[in-house]
Amino acid sequence: MPNHFPSGLLPTFATFRRFCLLALCALLLAACGQQKASFKNVDITGGSEFGKDFVLTDHNGKVRSIGDFKGKAVVMFFGYTHCPDVCPTTMAELKAVMEQLGPDADKVQVLFVTVDPERDTQALLAQYVPAFDPRFLGMRPADDAALQKVAKDFKVFYAKVPGTSPNNYTMDHSAGSYVFDPSGKLRLFIRHGQGPEPIVHDLKQLLS
Repeated sequence: MPNHFPSGLLPTFATFRRFCLLALCALLLAACGQQKASFKNVDITGGSEFGKDFVLTDHNGKVRSIGDFKGKAVVMFFGYTHCPDVCPTTMAELKAVMEQLGPDADKVQVLFVTVDPERDTQALLAQYVPAFDPRFLGMRPADDAALQKVAKDFKVFYAKVPGTSPNNYTMDHSAGSYVFDPSGKLRLFIRHGQGPEPIVHDLKQLLS
């Protein structure tokens, strides 16, 4: 059958086809390289019902927000220093997480947010929190209204349980933690009491 294409047009078609094949391969490779992270904890990425930021004072007296920790994954836990079980267990767990992360631990910031600012003074937080890891920061709301706001923003429950004296009370509170990625976006809710390994896995995903 005679060739009816004008001279020089067939090579142009062949070149175009090669270009399309190369572009398709590039797209497939890009898709493979951008697979969605598989987390062990609860993925709350884009969840509009959770807080996106906070304003709290650290145990050194510096007012902080999530923007101060840009470039680091931030683990945010709500508790209180007089807590007999959940809080020290969680803090010890996060200490183990930092140990297992190795050099990557320097890219993680743990924040302990007190739900009991009445007793948890700046000085007490400065003593209690770094005892688990010197890099950890204790955080205080400025007043009751600030505590109520941050608790509402992050859907954290807390309530005072009276004891044998006015100062001998306990605090019921939520036991999970939140994780922001290095860009400052809220990404994960960490379940309490699962051990360090799932947390290490997820933090490495966010840091990669």
